[in-house]
Amino acid sequence: MKAELIFKYFTTLTAEQKEQFAKLEVLYKDWNQKINVVSRKDIDELYLRHVLHSLGIAQIQLFNEGAEILDVGTGGGFPGVPLAIMFPNVKFTLVDAIGKKIKVVNEVVEGLGLENVETYHARVEEIPGQFDFIVSRAVAAMPTFVHWTKGKIKKDSAHQRKNGILYLKGGDLTEELKGYETVQTFDLNEYFEEDFFETKKVVYLPQKYKG
Repeated sequence: MKAELIFKYFTTLTAEQKEQFAKLEVLYKDWNQKINVVSRKDIDELYLRHVLHSLGIAQIQLFNEGAEILDVGTGGGFPGVPLAIMFPNVKFTLVDAIGKKIKVVNEVVEGLGLENVETYHARVEEIPGQFDFIVSRAVAAMPTFVHWTKGKIKKDSAHQRKNGILYLKGGDLTEELKGYETVQTFDLNEYFEEDFFETKKVVYLPQKYKG
């Protein structure tokens, strides 16, 4: 299953974007042999399990030109790298506490020629600045994640949807999300037909501010 899987759902990509998506497999397979950041099973299904999954966020939220997005616990670059290809006029900051993962991300970003990505080998608490949205892929339970990212979201929203967290998660989230009255969940099987997405969701938590 190659990059055509992406083109099936995203039909307005430029030639450059298509080329960048097509390059992902070569770059990740090459770097994964040197520094293992993606499991062997997952590398064979990179476009389904990593790239298209990451782009589930793009089905829920289109980022405006000039928006600033923080990807926390990016690992090998997901969801940040596919989103950076999708939104070339948006600035992405990718953070991971594990240095070897950021090394792979840096090499992939360079290989793709992406100029809208900045990376940090750090914990999220150490990252300067504030962002329109924070994205991530199931790095912790939501209460922990909210605690980690406190103060990192801009107060003023430039999108129709309020600034907040867009989180890729799977399974039954009832218990984890019960404390959040404003949370919304979007089932990815409504956007993608592959069985992999049967239980996958995007969780949107708008930023709360005390008046």
